[in-house]
Amino acid sequence: MVENRPILNILTHLFLILGFVVVALPVYVAVMASTQDLPTLMSGPVPLWPGSHFIENYTQLLTNVSAANGLPNYSHMAMNSLIMALVITIGKISISILSAYAIVYFRFPFRQLAFWVIFVTLMLPVEVRIMPTYKIVADLGMLNSWAGLTIPLIASATATFLFRQFFMTVPDELLEAARVDGAGPIKFFRDILLPLSRTNIGALCVILFIYGWIQYLWPLLMTTDTGYYTLMMGMKRMVTAQDGIIPWNFVMAGSVLAMLPPILIVIFMQRLFIRGLTETEK
Repeated sequence: MVENRPILNILTHLFLILGFVVVALPVYVAVMASTQDLPTLMSGPVPLWPGSHFIENYTQLLTNVSAANGLPNYSHMAMNSLIMALVITIGKISISILSAYAIVYFRFPFRQLAFWVIFVTLMLPVEVRIMPTYKIVADLGMLNSWAGLTIPLIASATATFLFRQFFMTVPDELLEAARVDGAGPIKFFRDILLPLSRTNIGALCVILFIYGWIQYLWPLLMTTDTGYYTLMMGMKRMVTAQDGIIPWNFVMAGSVLAMLPPILIVIFMQRLFIRGLTETEK
């Protein structure tokens, strides 16, 4: 029986509203600042109302602001980030779901050892193993290339673990029925496991896309060619003062545009995202 406690409900809503304000206020300030001119932003606190330079700021940002900082066009950097995020997302999911499938449904020597070796790498993020990884990539001649930007980030122990846990909940009767119908391993994987894994794949797509989109440290090490600059690298360079002045109106406009792809993918895939994280049995 659920008890109705008005005071508890009020406190819950107050904390919810407080959390929303804490998260949304910086975004609101960035949006408002992106509509102001530079003198207004430099003269005092950021105004909390829209300015009259919305179109001007975004137009200049997408045309010539990046060039003034020695960067490629903003749209070019955004495309680089998009390509990197998509390759990392597709690569991580493809490798993880296949490796989890092999670990769960195939019997081979040291199968469990292979899984635990993969699982242990959860304790070794990119920042920890970044120097040996950089050395390997440099020795292979993959600096300033898409291969160097994406391949070292494709392996994912987290996704492998999640797919493995899901595959272990799939009833054995499905595998037996597939064998009776003459389905081989590929057909069973393609026609049964993949459709069942749709919600898990959707949830991981959201997480991994954002992971690839916000990468900064690895691209910073991997490339010195401005043609491979990602949006996060470009935004950092834009904060560098030009003649002692930081163009905060363009920086804020760039930040707002950089937030749009993650926000859109969460909005359009939120149903699959929530189901993929909450459903444990199919």
